[in-house]
Amino acid sequence: MRRIPTILAAALLAAACTADADTPDEPEAAPVCDPGLVSALSAWAEAGYSGSIALTDEAGLACATGFGAADAESGEPNTAATVFAIGSVSKAFTAAAIFDLADAGTLALDDRAGDLLPGLEGPAAAVTVEQLLLHTGGLAGSHGADHEPLDRDEAVEALSGLESAFDPGTDYLYSNSGYTLLALIVDEQSGKAYRGYLAEEILPLSGGFWDGEPAAPGPRAIGYEGGERAASTGDFEGPHWALAGNGDLAMTAGDLASWTSALFEGEIISPEATALLTETGFDHGDGSTELPGWVALDAAGFGTPVYASTGGGGDTGHQAVTAWLPESGRSITVTSNTDEITAEELLEAVGPALASGEPLPVPETQEADPAELRAAEGAYTLETGGTLAVAAEASALAVSAEGADAVEALFEPTGDVVDHEAAVESLLNGETEAGREELEVLEDDLGPIEEIELAGTVFEESELRTYVRLTTGGETRLAWYALDEHGQIAGVLLGAEPPVFKLVPADDGEFRQQDLSGAGRGVRVRFEDGLMTVTGPGGTVEARRAD
Repeated sequence: MRRIPTILAAALLAAACTADADTPDEPEAAPVCDPGLVSALSAWAEAGYSGSIALTDEAGLACATGFGAADAESGEPNTAATVFAIGSVSKAFTAAAIFDLADAGTLALDDRAGDLLPGLEGPAAAVTVEQLLLHTGGLAGSHGADHEPLDRDEAVEALSGLESAFDPGTDYLYSNSGYTLLALIVDEQSGKAYRGYLAEEILPLSGGFWDGEPAAPGPRAIGYEGGERAASTGDFEGPHWALAGNGDLAMTAGDLASWTSALFEGEIISPEATALLTETGFDHGDGSTELPGWVALDAAGFGTPVYASTGGGGDTGHQAVTAWLPESGRSITVTSNTDEITAEELLEAVGPALASGEPLPVPETQEADPAELRAAEGAYTLETGGTLAVAAEASALAVSAEGADAVEALFEPTGDVVDHEAAVESLLNGETEAGREELEVLEDDLGPIEEIELAGTVFEESELRTYVRLTTGGETRLAWYALDEHGQIAGVLLGAEPPVFKLVPADDGEFRQQDLSGAGRGVRVRFEDGLMTVTGPGGTVEARRAD
């Protein structure tokens, strides 16, 4: 699973929550949130947010509630009892297990991985436990796909084959493989095996694994991506070492909020181990510090320090965000099971107002007129050749953008986009070792590549994805690549569909993008007399509908 950077609304923890006075004899039920908070957040649910939210205070779990549907087909709602895959937040649990073993004297943070895991070879063997925890070991590449069977021996062999992007301890490179290596160290050194140790020592409250045993108890949310049911529903039989330690856990929002509080209050591991965890860091130089399984944010953004852990992406369709405010002793957890408004996007939207004490903002949406949506349907062509295919949905327009010019019309380009496209072009031209390896894989699958053409870059599931057209044997296929800061492949999809942008009604007959995650939010679109006019910070472009 990939960690997703997030902006956390720390002040949301100050929102009022109260216990349900009507159910004093049901202590296992999550306390009900204050009606005012629920009402304010319900506006976001109406705009597309689907998931659960839980808050804690000094006394414990303060409230938990759900919004939207856990299963769109059956209409089963999300509630405080709904279970979500927490993705890379699982790394916080793996880190806790490592610090627990270090506290017991079983291992030390400066131990080399090769000395703790028999059979481990290559650059991974020389990386220390602390470097694995902080993603400073330099391990590049992946040891296995999320939901493909991978047993323990295969995992050790794959990790032994990873290359190094830099000398250990000299730089930062996020690594899922590094946390699977930590899980293998727990498996080897604990005497209880990885899953057994987590279940007995690190998961005493509740929760469990998304796939396999011990499973997280309770009804599960179905994830949706682009309106389609996500591939992973928790029935993967394993072996599970591709996700072990880096993205394998699941629980309710209340479970995760309570666990977050318990961890930082010294109730999961010892107070001494907790203190060492918060003191072990890599300073990113931008007000954030990498901690084992967490990111520490200074007070500049929200007026108070925050420890945050985020997870999402992969093939579950879920996202989870959990945060701890050390100065107030409060935590917040938000989960989501659709990509219309994710947990991250919800906090980005309401955070600034909460931080300043202002009322929660309402989503910028207008009532959709079905006739107006249908009238906009059609295939529109830009003068530069790209196409924008517009289809009406229940309350929005889905615009499929084909061609770099079409994508750029709906996506506000930034310097990061330019750099990402250059890195993808360099990769697919074989100018790096990772690129040469990728070309070899592509040509093994598709045959000799005749042409590579960039087809635009978008921000999807909290990462930049550059689309490319690959021509082989006279046939053109669309793919996208997501790269990390060192030019390594963080994600790839062959046989991709063109990116789709959702437009919802705004003011004065215009449409705006539904996506709240940053790029594109300033774009406005108008349909009139067969002309689609797109206006954004970069100017205005027009596309004509085919007769």
